[in-house]
Parts: sequence; structure tokens; C-alpha cells
Amino acid sequence: MTDAYFEAWRGGVVDTMIGIPATAEQRKREHYDRFASQILDKEAREQFTFPAQYMFKDVPDFDAIDDPVALLVAEMDRFNVRWALLNVGTNPVAREAIAQHPDRFVGGCSVDPNSGMDGVRHLERAYHEYGARSAQVFPAGLTPQVPINDKKMYPLYAKCVELDIPIFVNAGIPGPRVPFACQDVAHIDEVCWFFPDLKFVMRHGAEPWEDLAVKLMLKWPNLYYSTSAFAPKHYPKAIIDYANTRGADKIMYAGYYPMGLSLERIFSEMPNVGFRDHVWPKFLRENAARVLGIEAALA
Repeated sequence: MTDAYFEAWRGGVVDTMIGIPATAEQRKREHYDRFASQILDKEAREQFTFPAQYMFKDVPDFDAIDDPVALLVAEMDRFNVRWALLNVGTNPVAREAIAQHPDRFVGGCSVDPNSGMDGVRHLERAYHEYGARSAQVFPAGLTPQVPINDKKMYPLYAKCVELDIPIFVNAGIPGPRVPFACQDVAHIDEVCWFFPDLKFVMRHGAEPWEDLAVKLMLKWPNLYYSTSAFAPKHYPKAIIDYANTRGADKIMYAGYYPMGLSLERIFSEMPNVGFRDHVWPKFLRENAARVLGIEAALA
């Protein structure tokens, strides 16, 4: 454990992936049912309550929740998470959270590129009406799947550039038991080339292509990496090494509460991550605040 970590933590954390606490049934409806038709193996179809259940243990579980927003804010306070990115695209409770706590949440909007211009209009509406300041796409979770560099994605990328907001995109092998080819990290190279003004943030690990992810971040100034869905003790070595050398401005914290990880587990393991002293404030808040455009709010 380092003094630098605790000093940075006391300054506050920006979490670029957090969710509204939900019961198992609510979680299944929100995160599973929308692409359950892609799941073919019997165990996942009949026994899982969320798509990547086999990968996680001690998942936060709630029998009943009277006030999910209050519960979320209390948990954030407990671990000094000052700001968090919430998906407001399809979740009315997330919209309530932002309306009630505009000084704690920034909106993100999940978009399905299969919907064409309706998806673009959905993103623009979320930007103007719900405070969305980022787009989010899970290529392997779409029906049908859409590769990161597919032509269906290009209108969304262009709209993000126009709105000057980042896009968070799942990259690497997906947790759910679905094909992975659409999330090959190599696809990102073409996107960053064609959209040099697009702020592109990788989500969910980029495994097993972490070394390629680092090479691409060295190559493209508009490419970033977030640590979503990874407990800190499993952060890839290539990412830690990159942050400690040339990538201190490129790596940002993201959790996975309550979808798969508790904040208690995340922040109990976090001090043992081998970041150098100068990386901690950038990783915990400064990089995310800059990319999301909320630096003034954190001042």
C-alpha cells in the first residue's frame, strides 16, 4: 500500500462504469433478456441470472430495494466515489438519479447501431434531455452483432465527434458465451484512423490483446482504456506497465458495481495495484474527468 494511493483516493474517485442496484430478476431483464437469443448453451440459458455469471463470485445481491438511488449514493459515499457514469439511455431510474444528484452523476447512453439513424437520434435526445455525455456500445451483445469497425457504427462515431463526447466500447473476448470476433481489438485501429477527433475508450479488458491495445494507444492519441469488470488484482500487467511509463494519461478507473463486483472488493484490492505515485490521481479521477468533460465540476 502506498501513501500516494490514499492521498489520491481522498481527492475523490470518478467511476466510469456503475449501475443502479437491482434484484436478480431486474438484473436479468436489463442485462440478459435483450440478447438471450444469442445464448445457446444450456447452463447459461437456464441457470444464469446475468450473462457472464460464471466469471464472478460474491456478486452484489439484493432481495428488495426501496430506494435504489439512495442506496447507490450511500455506497459511493462510503468509498469516496464523487462522480459516476450511469447509463441513462434506457433506464428511467438512472435518469432520476441524475435529476436528483446532478453533482454526482454524468450520463451515458447505450446505443444499438442496428437501429440506424434512430440510434443516432436516440443518442442526441439523451444528450439534450438526460444529460448524456458519452455513448456506450457492447458489440457482442447486439442482435445481430456489429463489429467495432462496421459501417453501422460510423454514424454513431460521427455524432460523438459532433457532440464532442467520448464513446465507450467493449473490446476483447466478451464474458457472455457469444462469439468474440466483432470485438477484436484490431478493429479499433481503423476507427481511430478514420475518426482522429473521436475519443474512444476501451471497456472490459481488451483480452487477450492487451499488448496490442497498448501499441494502439501509443499510436493513436484519441484512444483510452478503462478497467471495467476487472477486480484490481486482475488488472492486466501490460496495462499497469503502460500506465507507469508512457500511458499515465490514457488509463482510467471503471468498476462494475453492482453488475458483478462490489465497491468493497474493488477498493480493498486497489491499494495493492502496482501503479507509480504519479499515476494514481490520473487513474482514479483526472483522466476520466478530462475525457468526460467534467473537470470544472471536480475543481
